[in-house]
Amino acid sequence: MKILSSNIYEGKNIYSHKKCIRLDVDLEGYCETPSKEIEGFNDELVKMIPELYTHRCGIDEDGGFVKRLKEGTYLAHICEHIIIAIQNIIGIEVAYGKAREVEGDIYQIIYQYKYPKAGIECAKLAIDIINGLINGIVIDFKTRVSIIKEMLNEELIGPSTLAVCEAAEKHGLPVMKLGSSSFYQIGYGKQGRVIEASITSNTSCIAADISCDKLLTKELLDLQNLPVARGAKVYNVISLLKEADRIGYPLVLKPQYGNKGRGVILDIKNEKELITAYQKLINEFNDIILEEYHRGDDYRVCVVNNKVVGVSLRVPPYIIGDGNKSVEELIDELNSHEYRGEGHEKPLTKVKKDAMLNSFISEQGYALNSILESDKKLLLRKNANLSTGGIAIDYTDKICEENKDICIRAAKAIGIDVCGVDICTNDISKSIINNGIIMEVNTAPGLRMHIYPSEGKSRDVGNEIINMMYKDSIKNIPVVSISGTNGKTTTTRLINYTLCKLGMCSGMTSTEGIFINNQCIDIGDDTGMDSAKCVLLNKDVEVAVLETARGGIIRRGLAYDLADVAVITNITEDHLGCDGVNDMEDLCYVKSLIAEAVKEEGYAVINADDKYSKTIIDRIKANIIYFSKDYKNPLIINSIREGKTVVYLKEDYICINKKRKEYKLSNIDDIPIILNGALKFNIENVMAACAALVGLDIDYNHIKNSIESFELNSKENYGRFNIHDYNGVRIILDYGHNIEGYKKALTAVKEITKGKVIGVIGVPGDRSNDSVKEIGKISSKFIDRIIIKEDKDRRGRKLGEIAQLIKLGIDSSNENNNAKIVLDEVEALKEAIKESNVGDSIIVFYEKIKPLIEVIDKLNDNKNNTDIIKSI
Repeated sequence: MKILSSNIYEGKNIYSHKKCIRLDVDLEGYCETPSKEIEGFNDELVKMIPELYTHRCGIDEDGGFVKRLKEGTYLAHICEHIIIAIQNIIGIEVAYGKAREVEGDIYQIIYQYKYPKAGIECAKLAIDIINGLINGIVIDFKTRVSIIKEMLNEELIGPSTLAVCEAAEKHGLPVMKLGSSSFYQIGYGKQGRVIEASITSNTSCIAADISCDKLLTKELLDLQNLPVARGAKVYNVISLLKEADRIGYPLVLKPQYGNKGRGVILDIKNEKELITAYQKLINEFNDIILEEYHRGDDYRVCVVNNKVVGVSLRVPPYIIGDGNKSVEELIDELNSHEYRGEGHEKPLTKVKKDAMLNSFISEQGYALNSILESDKKLLLRKNANLSTGGIAIDYTDKICEENKDICIRAAKAIGIDVCGVDICTNDISKSIINNGIIMEVNTAPGLRMHIYPSEGKSRDVGNEIINMMYKDSIKNIPVVSISGTNGKTTTTRLINYTLCKLGMCSGMTSTEGIFINNQCIDIGDDTGMDSAKCVLLNKDVEVAVLETARGGIIRRGLAYDLADVAVITNITEDHLGCDGVNDMEDLCYVKSLIAEAVKEEGYAVINADDKYSKTIIDRIKANIIYFSKDYKNPLIINSIREGKTVVYLKEDYICINKKRKEYKLSNIDDIPIILNGALKFNIENVMAACAALVGLDIDYNHIKNSIESFELNSKENYGRFNIHDYNGVRIILDYGHNIEGYKKALTAVKEITKGKVIGVIGVPGDRSNDSVKEIGKISSKFIDRIIIKEDKDRRGRKLGEIAQLIKLGIDSSNENNNAKIVLDEVEALKEAIKESNVGDSIIVFYEKIKPLIEVIDKLNDNKNNTDIIKSI
């Protein structure tokens, strides 16, 4: 078995609403070989990975998967289970997976993940295990798993970040990781807030820098008459000894700039210890400060938005002897606890056996190989930082009001929105004035001591941070997602136009580009994940209107979590045979994703007249707003009966019916893009947009004003049945690129044309041969003179291949053999213009619209020059 390719889905996708990885694998001749026929495979596999006994595999009993192994199951399915099991072993809670046959030995393995690099490595190990069992090669499973664990530690989201992100999700706010960094954005657009651990988008950079300077922090606190330890910066041994004499022993040496207790040396009792400590520190740090040492307990007070939200007593790590085990064995036993891990990935950190530990236990008369007496308590560190193995006990309900006030004053003095104030005192319930000191004020305080105390109540500090960032008005910007086969760009633009007229800063993605507040910031087909992220991460955006294409959904899934409104304009034949979408059932499955990914209180807008759109209704959990050109449509009638909202056409009026009350919105003759009823397909697009806007609770009068002012031109609906004139000839530019698009556009052209219809037609190269030929047939029924062109991007086709297929379709229709091939799109338009007369219409189904408009503009600028076509 080997991996051919892998695809990581960051959000909801066509395989699952969970984050998934898809592997394309080659079984290399084993597609029909069950594992029971491979000698020793099953026994060695479960012996290596006994966790597989817990997999049910569709059987409602433990051991279901092993039962399947014995009955006979296949390697792709087994690989899926191994990947999940390995992720579980390294502490990742995932359960979803499936294997799908593509063709022959080629399979897709889809499985849930939380951390992409670790997820891919687990898959590589699973495949190595399978190949090893087949070929008799021994895999060092434990070593490989330990390597993946080390890799996972680099990917893991820390407990502080996790606490804030989980609090956000409880409030219904989405969370997006920013690239491969440790930064996360909560919410979208204008409501986006960025965090890194407990640093927020409100955290002052200056305040953070001040807090990192322990000497400056001390000076500022002292100026505010807050209790701090006497101290000074030392520059050499002479100033060290001089300041030591002034302050008096015991003392503390620490770096001026530091964190997590690194470099802090406590309880220095005499000159000899002081010089030794200093010589040690100057090898690691440039700036060192000396302070008086205060005896007392170590407390961390977490202050968020000038409010004390958590207090912890920090206790240095220790072991208790049993008279049998050595100090090292007892440390290993302590570190083996499930709550302890490397770094910050678990509630507690393992105690490192390093030189500092050896030195400290030596001061107490012990070594690592010493047997610790029964009930003897041995401290392993002088400091109580969780990052060096300490534990925390919740004291939030025990701190006195005066100490709370002191901590808040300290936070204000430095100017930090989220901080950890370190206090040394014997009793936090009594004022620290004259009985304690503030040791430090920390930016980016670790939250795990408050969330996972070893004793006492957990404090939801993450929620306090969310409340602070959103000032207790916790909401996201609205997200509207639009998909379908035809009309989605027009629908998207009309929704965006309406919202912009309201004065909202709308961010729109479309097949023509990305627009922020009507300003184009990118030109191109921007209907995929990266384009949507561009809008969702833009801090000006107050509402996101995202055209969401089939290809982007298939390749990378959705960029957003849940939409407020999703629109499916229709589902008709297009792109069949591409990306594994082989029939209409597959296409409906893909398109349905956006209707499924809607908030429970949100709306999915569905075309009640469209055959295939109706097949996905059962998949939708949100409210549905149907739209129809037939007010007697059964779905419309039933919805009205139930008091639901619908949009329909009745007596040439677009109507909204809500709670059984009908509102006549606009006559179709008053809506420019319907072109006096000629562009019937735009009636559907207008109704879809109206339904979406109703779902957003936009005022009906504003909707009416917008649809009656949205023009059929290149400014507001660029490239969608845009009509240009040249010497009495209509030149229509349209982006029709599939069967249904051609039918609708050509029907409209025929209706508005008194003379002959000349068509410049072409089809993208990724359509099936049958679809291409069918477009040739359709064109021959409506067009009097056909000029066949090709896109410059042939999408894998040979030059002239698509043109010949269109010609075959035309020839088979017996309707119109008057067709010629001019492959270049611009030259094809020029040819059409040459053959046109007053009253004729030319329709161009373009690939690139700008060069065509330039030709038309030059013609109109030089109407009297009969040779102008030759010169451009």
